[in-house]
Amino acid sequence: MSSKNNLATDGFGREFLITREFDAPRELVWRAWTEPQHLAQWWGPHGFTNPVCDWEARPGGKIYDVMRAANGMEFPMHGEFRELVAPERLVLACGALDEQGRLLFEMVHTVTLAGQDGKTKLTIRSRVTMTTPSAGKYLGGYEAGMTQSLEKLAAHLAQKSVPFVIERTFDASATQVWQAITDREMMKEWYFELAEFKPETGFEFDFTVEHKGMKYCHRCKVTEVMPQKRLAYTWRYDGHAGDSLVIFDLFAEGEKTRLKLTHLGLESFPPLPCFARGNFAEGWTQLIGTSLNDFLKTSAQP
Repeated sequence: MSSKNNLATDGFGREFLITREFDAPRELVWRAWTEPQHLAQWWGPHGFTNPVCDWEARPGGKIYDVMRAANGMEFPMHGEFRELVAPERLVLACGALDEQGRLLFEMVHTVTLAGQDGKTKLTIRSRVTMTTPSAGKYLGGYEAGMTQSLEKLAAHLAQKSVPFVIERTFDASATQVWQAITDREMMKEWYFELAEFKPETGFEFDFTVEHKGMKYCHRCKVTEVMPQKRLAYTWRYDGHAGDSLVIFDLFAEGEKTRLKLTHLGLESFPPLPCFARGNFAEGWTQLIGTSLNDFLKTSAQP
Protein backbone atom coordinates (compact mmCIF):
# COMPACT_ATOMS: atom_id res chain seq x y z
CA MET A 1 0.00 0.00 0.00
CA SER A 2 1.32 3.40 -0.92
CA SER A 3 0.22 7.01 -0.66
CA LYS A 4 0.98 10.33 -2.32
CA ASN A 5 0.09 13.70 -0.86
CA ASN A 6 -0.04 17.08 -2.58
CA LEU A 7 -1.30 19.25 0.23
CA ALA A 8 -2.62 22.76 -0.16
CA THR A 9 -3.22 24.66 3.08
CA ASP A 10 -6.96 23.95 3.05
CA GLY A 11 -6.65 20.40 1.73
CA PHE A 12 -7.93 21.27 -1.74
CA GLY A 13 -6.12 19.23 -4.38
CA ARG A 14 -4.77 16.68 -1.91
CA GLU A 15 -4.31 13.28 -3.53
CA PHE A 16 -4.09 9.74 -2.21
CA LEU A 17 -3.07 6.49 -3.88
CA ILE A 18 -3.97 3.25 -2.10
CA THR A 19 -3.48 -0.29 -3.42
CA ARG A 20 -4.33 -3.69 -2.01
CA GLU A 21 -4.56 -7.26 -3.26
CA PHE A 22 -7.48 -9.50 -2.29
CA ASP A 23 -7.62 -13.26 -2.40
CA ALA A 24 -10.96 -13.16 -4.21
CA PRO A 25 -12.10 -13.03 -7.86
CA ARG A 26 -12.62 -9.63 -9.43
CA GLU A 27 -16.37 -10.14 -9.92
CA LEU A 28 -16.84 -10.68 -6.19
CA VAL A 29 -14.78 -7.61 -5.26
CA TRP A 30 -16.80 -5.56 -7.76
CA ARG A 31 -20.03 -6.66 -6.13
CA ALA A 32 -18.61 -5.79 -2.71
CA TRP A 33 -18.08 -2.22 -3.98
CA THR A 34 -21.41 -1.77 -5.73
CA GLU A 35 -24.06 -3.72 -3.79
CA PRO A 36 -25.40 -2.16 -0.56
CA GLN A 37 -25.79 -5.49 1.25
CA HIS A 38 -22.04 -6.04 0.85
CA LEU A 39 -20.94 -2.44 1.46
CA ALA A 40 -22.81 -2.27 4.75
CA GLN A 41 -20.59 -5.07 6.06
CA TRP A 42 -17.23 -3.38 5.53
CA TRP A 43 -17.49 0.36 4.81
CA GLY A 44 -15.90 2.53 7.50
CA PRO A 45 -13.09 2.14 10.06
CA HIS A 46 -12.97 -0.66 12.63
CA GLY A 47 -15.83 -0.45 15.13
CA PHE A 48 -18.14 1.41 12.72
CA THR A 49 -21.42 0.05 11.35
CA ASN A 50 -23.68 1.30 8.55
CA PRO A 51 -27.34 1.44 9.67
CA VAL A 52 -28.12 3.32 6.44
CA CYS A 53 -26.36 2.27 3.25
CA ASP A 54 -27.96 3.45 0.01
CA TRP A 55 -25.71 2.96 -3.03
CA GLU A 56 -27.29 3.14 -6.49
CA ALA A 57 -24.54 1.71 -8.67
CA ARG A 58 -25.27 3.48 -11.96
CA PRO A 59 -23.99 6.68 -13.54
CA GLY A 60 -25.66 9.50 -11.62
CA GLY A 61 -26.84 7.08 -8.93
CA LYS A 62 -27.15 8.39 -5.37
CA ILE A 63 -24.81 7.52 -2.53
CA TYR A 64 -26.09 8.10 1.00
CA ASP A 65 -24.51 6.32 3.94
CA VAL A 66 -24.66 6.80 7.69
CA MET A 67 -21.69 5.41 9.58
CA ARG A 68 -22.25 4.79 13.29
CA ALA A 69 -19.31 4.69 15.71
CA ALA A 70 -19.13 2.41 18.73
CA ASN A 71 -20.13 5.34 20.99
CA GLY A 72 -23.30 5.91 18.97
CA MET A 73 -22.17 9.01 17.07
CA GLU A 74 -23.33 9.05 13.47
CA PHE A 75 -21.52 10.41 10.43
CA PRO A 76 -23.63 10.84 7.28
CA MET A 77 -22.05 10.82 3.83
CA HIS A 78 -23.50 11.89 0.48
CA GLY A 79 -22.38 11.59 -3.12
CA GLU A 80 -22.98 10.00 -6.50
CA PHE A 81 -21.58 7.51 -8.96
CA ARG A 82 -20.06 9.11 -12.03
CA GLU A 83 -18.77 6.17 -14.04
CA LEU A 84 -19.05 2.38 -13.94
CA VAL A 85 -17.35 -0.13 -16.21
CA ALA A 86 -18.09 -3.55 -14.69
CA PRO A 87 -16.06 -5.20 -13.30
CA GLU A 88 -13.02 -3.03 -13.99
CA ARG A 89 -13.52 0.56 -12.93
CA LEU A 90 -15.83 2.87 -11.03
CA VAL A 91 -15.67 6.57 -10.27
CA LEU A 92 -17.60 8.14 -7.40
CA ALA A 93 -17.68 11.51 -5.69
CA CYS A 94 -18.67 11.75 -2.03
CA GLY A 95 -18.02 13.52 1.25
CA ALA A 96 -19.16 13.97 4.83
CA LEU A 97 -22.18 16.12 5.73
CA ASP A 98 -22.48 18.61 8.58
CA GLU A 99 -25.45 18.86 10.94
CA GLN A 100 -27.35 20.93 8.37
CA GLY A 101 -26.81 18.35 5.65
CA ARG A 102 -24.18 20.40 3.79
CA LEU A 103 -21.03 18.90 2.34
CA LEU A 104 -17.94 19.47 4.47
CA PHE A 105 -15.72 18.31 1.62
CA GLU A 106 -15.85 16.27 -1.56
CA MET A 107 -13.44 13.64 -2.82
CA VAL A 108 -13.46 11.97 -6.22
CA HIS A 109 -12.40 8.34 -6.02
CA THR A 110 -11.35 6.28 -9.03
CA VAL A 111 -11.39 2.58 -8.17
CA THR A 112 -9.85 0.06 -10.57
CA LEU A 113 -9.83 -3.73 -10.27
CA ALA A 114 -7.35 -6.00 -12.01
CA GLY A 115 -7.92 -9.74 -11.75
CA GLN A 116 -5.43 -12.56 -12.19
CA ASP A 117 -5.43 -16.20 -11.08
CA GLY A 118 -8.49 -15.74 -8.90
CA LYS A 119 -7.05 -12.74 -7.07
CA THR A 120 -7.79 -9.02 -7.44
CA LYS A 121 -5.53 -5.99 -7.23
CA LEU A 122 -7.48 -2.91 -6.15
CA THR A 123 -6.22 0.63 -6.76
CA ILE A 124 -7.93 3.71 -5.34
CA ARG A 125 -6.94 7.17 -6.57
CA SER A 126 -8.62 9.88 -4.50
CA ARG A 127 -8.51 13.65 -4.96
CA VAL A 128 -10.02 16.39 -2.80
CA THR A 129 -12.14 18.61 -5.06
CA MET A 130 -13.90 20.76 -2.44
CA THR A 131 -13.20 21.65 1.20
CA THR A 132 -14.45 23.82 4.04
CA PRO A 133 -12.68 25.03 7.20
CA SER A 134 -14.17 22.11 9.15
CA ALA A 135 -12.91 19.42 6.77
CA GLY A 136 -9.40 19.08 8.16
CA LYS A 137 -10.09 16.41 10.79
CA TYR A 138 -11.83 14.23 8.21
CA LEU A 139 -9.18 14.58 5.52
CA GLY A 140 -6.41 13.98 8.01
CA GLY A 141 -7.88 10.60 8.92
CA TYR A 142 -8.91 9.53 5.43
CA GLU A 143 -5.96 7.29 4.65
CA ALA A 144 -6.10 5.46 8.00
CA GLY A 145 -9.88 5.11 7.74
CA MET A 146 -9.79 3.71 4.20
CA THR A 147 -7.00 1.33 5.17
CA GLN A 148 -9.16 -0.04 7.98
CA SER A 149 -12.16 -0.27 5.64
CA LEU A 150 -10.13 -2.39 3.22
CA GLU A 151 -9.03 -4.62 6.09
CA LYS A 152 -12.71 -5.17 6.86
CA LEU A 153 -13.38 -5.81 3.18
CA ALA A 154 -10.65 -8.48 3.12
CA ALA A 155 -12.27 -10.16 6.13
CA HIS A 156 -15.70 -9.94 4.49
CA LEU A 157 -14.43 -11.52 1.28
CA ALA A 158 -12.66 -14.26 3.26
CA GLN A 159 -16.02 -15.37 4.68
CA LYS A 160 -17.07 -16.55 1.25
CA SER A 161 -16.94 -20.30 0.84
CA VAL A 162 -15.20 -22.07 -2.01
CA PRO A 163 -17.24 -21.48 -5.18
CA PHE A 164 -18.73 -24.37 -7.11
CA VAL A 165 -16.81 -24.97 -10.34
CA ILE A 166 -17.46 -27.40 -13.18
CA GLU A 167 -15.50 -27.71 -16.43
CA ARG A 168 -16.37 -29.60 -19.58
CA THR A 169 -14.81 -29.70 -23.04
CA PHE A 170 -17.20 -29.84 -25.99
CA ASP A 171 -16.63 -30.93 -29.55
CA ALA A 172 -17.90 -27.58 -30.81
CA SER A 173 -16.50 -24.15 -31.63
CA ALA A 174 -16.58 -21.24 -29.19
CA THR A 175 -19.14 -19.59 -31.47
CA GLN A 176 -21.44 -22.60 -31.22
CA VAL A 177 -21.11 -22.84 -27.44
CA TRP A 178 -21.67 -19.08 -27.06
CA GLN A 179 -24.86 -19.30 -29.10
CA ALA A 180 -26.06 -22.21 -26.99
CA ILE A 181 -25.68 -20.25 -23.73
CA THR A 182 -27.07 -16.93 -25.02
CA ASP A 183 -29.77 -17.72 -27.61
CA ARG A 184 -33.17 -18.07 -25.91
CA GLU A 185 -34.46 -20.66 -28.35
CA MET A 186 -31.35 -22.79 -27.89
CA MET A 187 -31.31 -22.31 -24.12
CA LYS A 188 -34.77 -23.79 -23.71
CA GLU A 189 -33.48 -27.03 -25.29
CA TRP A 190 -30.91 -27.68 -22.54
CA TYR A 191 -31.21 -24.98 -19.85
CA PHE A 192 -34.51 -23.40 -18.80
CA GLU A 193 -37.32 -21.85 -20.78
CA LEU A 194 -37.00 -18.08 -20.48
CA ALA A 195 -39.57 -15.51 -21.55
CA GLU A 196 -36.71 -13.37 -22.86
CA PHE A 197 -32.94 -13.26 -22.74
CA LYS A 198 -30.36 -10.86 -24.13
CA PRO A 199 -26.58 -11.09 -23.63
CA GLU A 200 -26.44 -7.42 -22.68
CA THR A 201 -25.00 -5.93 -19.48
CA GLY A 202 -27.84 -4.84 -17.21
CA PHE A 203 -30.46 -7.10 -18.81
CA GLU A 204 -32.72 -8.67 -16.18
CA PHE A 205 -34.52 -11.97 -16.60
CA ASP A 206 -36.35 -14.50 -14.47
CA PHE A 207 -37.60 -18.06 -14.63
CA THR A 208 -39.43 -20.44 -12.32
CA VAL A 209 -38.40 -24.00 -11.51
CA GLU A 210 -40.40 -26.57 -9.56
CA HIS A 211 -38.42 -28.79 -7.20
CA LYS A 212 -39.98 -31.39 -4.92
CA GLY A 213 -43.39 -29.75 -5.12
CA MET A 214 -42.10 -26.21 -4.46
CA LYS A 215 -41.73 -23.44 -7.04
CA TYR A 216 -38.64 -21.23 -6.99
CA CYS A 217 -38.57 -18.00 -8.95
CA HIS A 218 -35.02 -17.15 -10.05
CA ARG A 219 -34.15 -13.47 -10.50
CA CYS A 220 -31.06 -12.73 -12.57
CA LYS A 221 -29.21 -9.73 -14.00
CA VAL A 222 -26.45 -9.84 -16.61
CA THR A 223 -23.29 -8.20 -15.24
CA GLU A 224 -20.61 -8.96 -17.85
CA VAL A 225 -20.58 -9.91 -21.52
CA MET A 226 -17.50 -10.77 -23.59
CA PRO A 227 -18.77 -12.50 -26.76
CA GLN A 228 -17.43 -16.03 -27.15
CA LYS A 229 -15.38 -15.62 -23.96
CA ARG A 230 -17.42 -14.75 -20.85
CA LEU A 231 -21.00 -14.36 -19.65
CA ALA A 232 -21.85 -13.51 -16.04
CA TYR A 233 -25.11 -12.84 -14.25
CA THR A 234 -26.40 -12.59 -10.70
CA TRP A 235 -28.61 -15.39 -9.40
CA ARG A 236 -31.04 -15.04 -6.50
CA TYR A 237 -34.44 -16.37 -5.44
CA ASP A 238 -37.60 -14.33 -5.07
CA GLY A 239 -38.73 -14.33 -1.43
CA HIS A 240 -35.42 -15.64 -0.06
CA ALA A 241 -32.33 -13.87 1.23
CA GLY A 242 -29.02 -14.28 -0.52
CA ASP A 243 -27.44 -13.40 -3.82
CA SER A 244 -24.91 -15.21 -5.98
CA LEU A 245 -23.06 -14.93 -9.27
CA VAL A 246 -22.85 -17.37 -12.18
CA ILE A 247 -19.94 -17.07 -14.62
CA PHE A 248 -19.51 -18.93 -17.92
CA ASP A 249 -15.93 -18.79 -19.25
CA LEU A 250 -15.17 -20.18 -22.72
CA PHE A 251 -11.70 -21.27 -23.89
CA ALA A 252 -11.10 -22.23 -27.52
CA GLU A 253 -8.89 -25.31 -27.74
CA GLY A 254 -8.36 -26.08 -31.39
CA GLU A 255 -11.68 -27.18 -32.85
CA LYS A 256 -13.07 -27.79 -29.36
CA THR A 257 -14.19 -25.47 -26.56
CA ARG A 258 -13.65 -25.80 -22.83
CA LEU A 259 -16.40 -24.28 -20.70
CA LYS A 260 -15.75 -23.39 -17.07
CA LEU A 261 -18.82 -22.57 -14.98
CA THR A 262 -18.26 -20.87 -11.62
CA HIS A 263 -21.08 -20.27 -9.14
CA LEU A 264 -20.05 -17.82 -6.40
CA GLY A 265 -21.89 -16.95 -3.20
CA LEU A 266 -23.82 -20.16 -2.52
CA GLU A 267 -23.24 -19.65 1.21
CA SER A 268 -25.32 -16.45 1.10
CA PHE A 269 -28.55 -18.45 0.74
CA PRO A 270 -30.54 -19.58 3.81
CA PRO A 271 -29.34 -22.79 5.51
CA LEU A 272 -32.23 -24.83 4.10
CA PRO A 273 -32.06 -28.28 2.49
CA CYS A 274 -33.26 -26.87 -0.85
CA PHE A 275 -30.20 -24.57 -1.01
CA ALA A 276 -27.68 -27.26 -0.06
CA ARG A 277 -24.45 -27.15 -2.05
CA GLY A 278 -25.06 -30.69 -3.25
CA ASN A 279 -28.24 -29.61 -5.02
CA PHE A 280 -26.35 -26.97 -6.99
CA ALA A 281 -23.61 -29.47 -7.83
CA GLU A 282 -26.17 -31.99 -9.04
CA GLY A 283 -28.08 -29.39 -11.04
CA TRP A 284 -25.09 -27.85 -12.81
CA THR A 285 -23.54 -31.25 -13.50
CA GLN A 286 -26.76 -32.32 -15.20
CA LEU A 287 -27.11 -29.06 -17.15
CA ILE A 288 -23.49 -28.62 -18.24
CA GLY A 289 -22.21 -32.18 -18.22
CA THR A 290 -25.22 -33.86 -19.82
CA SER A 291 -27.90 -31.53 -21.24
CA LEU A 292 -25.61 -28.97 -22.91
CA ASN A 293 -23.26 -31.69 -24.12
CA ASP A 294 -26.14 -33.65 -25.70
CA PHE A 295 -27.59 -30.49 -27.25
CA LEU A 296 -24.28 -29.50 -28.86
CA LYS A 297 -23.80 -33.02 -30.22
CA THR A 298 -27.27 -33.01 -31.72
CA SER A 299 -27.10 -29.47 -33.13
CA ALA A 300 -23.71 -30.17 -34.72
CA GLN A 301 -25.11 -33.05 -36.78
CA PRO A 302 -25.75 -32.24 -40.47
